[in-house]
Amino acid sequence: MYDMGATDWTQEDVHAVLGCVDATSHALEQEGHEVERVAVGSDFTWLDRVRTADVVFNLCEGVGGQSHLESHVASTIELLGVPATGVSAWTMVMCYDKPMLNTILAANGLPIPAWRVPTDDTDLDDFPLPAIVKPASEDASIGVDQGAVVTDADELRERVAWAHKEFGDVIVQQYIAGREIAVAFVSDEVLPLSEIDFSTMPEDHWPIVTFEAKWSPNSPDYKGTVPVCPADIDDDLRDRIVTIASDAWKTVRGHGYGRVDFRIDDEGSPWLLEVNPNPDSSPYAGLANMAMAHGWTYDELVMRILAEAFVATQPAGAPSG
Repeated sequence: MYDMGATDWTQEDVHAVLGCVDATSHALEQEGHEVERVAVGSDFTWLDRVRTADVVFNLCEGVGGQSHLESHVASTIELLGVPATGVSAWTMVMCYDKPMLNTILAANGLPIPAWRVPTDDTDLDDFPLPAIVKPASEDASIGVDQGAVVTDADELRERVAWAHKEFGDVIVQQYIAGREIAVAFVSDEVLPLSEIDFSTMPEDHWPIVTFEAKWSPNSPDYKGTVPVCPADIDDDLRDRIVTIASDAWKTVRGHGYGRVDFRIDDEGSPWLLEVNPNPDSSPYAGLANMAMAHGWTYDELVMRILAEAFVATQPAGAPSG
């Protein structure tokens, strides 16, 4: 299943979705599975096709290009009782609502940078700077560009006002300078850690993963964010990061596959930035690179994600295998 898209999608947008659909379908067919590709739209004609499926490989990241509807698709599949890959609708809602996620993670003692949800009358003069401003309920770096990082109170207020107008609720978070490290989970496996190499980022750019860094191959941000896997990191720091990531993943009831992103400050302390359920699983994305570093082929990654769908939907006490 995948989002059939919006009328304003570019060819690059369509290619990004269908490329993953094609690769996943090929991997499943190679293993002898009968695969039907189902494009999800708002007319719900896809429901009857889902009802008769043995399992849904859920690549749907929204409906009509609206990412906030992703969890609605997952919850509909759950109501139908059909096994599906990835996390539950509850976990999606939790992770995509950044203020809610930060509140729950911090309540569980996990290290979250200082943050605030500003309103029209919120005084931001005392907020620690630099800061980064993001939409409160988007993923895939939507709304994050080089202007997202601000260094003074005036810039902060201007960026918040712009983001409010464009995206609604926003979150302001303290910017943590340092290394960016990701931990990925597939079922109970922890994949080799990955790091973003910002060394080729233009000097006048902030070393952050913007929307262009993820989706515009010809942009300076894309060329300046090179994933390195496995990350060159000492065992002690790796163990600390994996422990925090595992605690965060358990806190959001994560299963299937996911990624937890960190910044490591100059003193070597890890700060938890994001918990990303169902990250991009296309052959050249970060998850696939981490799987390859773990010794898996792409087809094996797809099959492990598929197998976990059945484990996650078993009733308590049901036999496995």
